Amino acid sequence: SQSKEEYDSESGVQNEAGEKLFRNTESNGRFHSDWLSMMYERLTVARDLLKEDGVIFISIDDNEVHNLRKICDEIFGEENFIANIIWQRAFFPKNDAKYLSESHDFILMYSKCLDLYEPGRLNRTIEHNSRYKNLDNDSRGAWISGDLTVKTYSKKYDYPITTPGGKVITPSHGSCWRISREKFDELNEDNRIWFGENGNNVPRLKRFLVDVQEGIVATTIWFHSEVGHNQEGRQEVKRLFDDKGFFDGPKPVRLLNKILKISNVDSDDIILDFFSGSATTAHAVMQLNADDGGNRKFIMVQLPEKTDEDSEAFKAGYNTIAEIGKERIRRAGKKIVEELREKNDGKLDIEGNMVNPDLLDIGFRVFKADSSNMKDVYYHPYELEQMTLEDMQSNVKEDRSPEDLLIQVMLDLGLELSLPIEQKQILGNSVYIVQTNALVACFDKDMNFDIMDHIAGLKPYKVVFRDASFMHDKDRINVEERFKRLSPETIITVI
Repeated sequence: SQSKEEYDSESGVQNEAGEKLFRNTESNGRFHSDWLSMMYERLTVARDLLKEDGVIFISIDDNEVHNLRKICDEIFGEENFIANIIWQRAFFPKNDAKYLSESHDFILMYSKCLDLYEPGRLNRTIEHNSRYKNLDNDSRGAWISGDLTVKTYSKKYDYPITTPGGKVITPSHGSCWRISREKFDELNEDNRIWFGENGNNVPRLKRFLVDVQEGIVATTIWFHSEVGHNQEGRQEVKRLFDDKGFFDGPKPVRLLNKILKISNVDSDDIILDFFSGSATTAHAVMQLNADDGGNRKFIMVQLPEKTDEDSEAFKAGYNTIAEIGKERIRRAGKKIVEELREKNDGKLDIEGNMVNPDLLDIGFRVFKADSSNMKDVYYHPYELEQMTLEDMQSNVKEDRSPEDLLIQVMLDLGLELSLPIEQKQILGNSVYIVQTNALVACFDKDMNFDIMDHIAGLKPYKVVFRDASFMHDKDRINVEERFKRLSPETIITVI
């Protein structure tokens, strides 16, 4: 019943400056509450970002799965719950476990709108196909037989069947056939009923391999033999980092591959992981693009959590988990391209063309959350005391680069940060061109009209300058007039 402020004050978890004195350990009386508060806002944002037919997978252990299920039911809706998947993340028992050795994690799966989600099917394996035989040399190929009875009794579906050998068979007590007499006769006529090799067994329905080639439905138990385990994930990272284990317990690529398959991602979808860790998700997305020629994009979010100063990662120069993830993406992308180039075995993309390793996009950009590029005077002049003219010469913070300004402009204009950006030196000025001519920006100071006219000649949709680009106030007005003459459709913005 206490507020967080009252609890923190009485328990002494903050100093006089309001700074936290502890990590969120289990001894904290608000342990579950703090964790849930952190997750709640992230899951709310995740739901807003999902496509209408999108799905989310959340890996969690025993400690919070019951609480997580409750807030997911609230955010996504109970009707959009799909599955609570059990992943066998470990295969060796830990003999030092106090009670039982934990070998699994949970993966909660929710959709944004269950009616719109179409689950992807998994590829059939040799083991799956080996169960199909052709015991009667049917021209339709290999088949497997299935039970024809059900336990929900219906008098209409309770009838005798005479086998080819003359034996009369009826359903066992309390059950009945799953199809009507008319349907049975139709299937029998089409040689889709199997009575055993001697012709006197209980009838079974033949299901042909050619009818199920589109794939198999995923189950809710994922064994390590199918999707890997934590040790496999660790070995994958070690192979990329010259046999150095920089990350504990990373997810294996096979696990993420299965998630992407079930998600039924299109060739140009975006996959978001806001607890990126070792960036296995990015690795899996690039691998999937290499497999089918897709152009899927990934967004990895990771706080710059410090690595332990005694760890191998810290000693190798990786001060944060985010730095390990970035380097993993670089190395994994390079390795995928090399393997595709060396071992290309005729892989075809979704349009039937050969997958070209030279066209595989393994590039990525890194962004960090920061304050605005603009000084406070730009936003709140009424809150500031009188300033000297020298202080007001620039409204841009001194430590900000032209690239910083460009990214803020792109965000303000609603442009995707993945768009191609080209930097050119034109007439002694540094000019940024985004998506051919969707946006042209130049943030140099004291620009002359020659460069202004050249930019206007590019016919950009939008052009951005900074206030310091103009030597005189009248130059800004003159530029607008020149653009009206040279490129009247261009929208001019000055920051």
